[in-house]
Amino acid sequence: MNSPAQLTGATVRHDLPLLFQGQAQKEFTINEALARIDLLLHPAVLEERDSPPSEPVSGAAYLVAESGAGEFLGMDGMIAGWDGQQWTFVAPAAGMIIRDISSGTFVRYSDGWERLIAPADPSGGTNVDEQARAAISDLIIVLKNFGMFS
Repeated sequence: MNSPAQLTGATVRHDLPLLFQGQAQKEFTINEALARIDLLLHPAVLEERDSPPSEPVSGAAYLVAESGAGEFLGMDGMIAGWDGQQWTFVAPAAGMIIRDISSGTFVRYSDGWERLIAPADPSGGTNVDEQARAAISDLIIVLKNFGMFS
């Protein structure tokens, strides 16, 4: 699938397809909704990529980088999941947080994907408090290990 399915009705937040009265082939709508929910329930991606891997693994998800190419063309910023047969794309919503497994960090969406950058280690100054510097350095290490900074 090169583009998200175009459906007649969808939920407001995550564009999940809705059934409509008298709909035939309900399994298409239900399966599409389940594929998108599957990506959203555990929002973790293997890495950010501008094109799909040559041999994607079933269940793998990626953050589509700017200037997507190949099957990722036109899907910039979306979360792409491979189900073993086709790609499913989910558009991010404001406030969404995903885990980038390759960097071990969290990425937040707000008018684009944002990554936190660790502050510089303390240094310099006329009055140096070694204990304060050690505590700040330890705090930075803990936040990096937790994935708050890249």
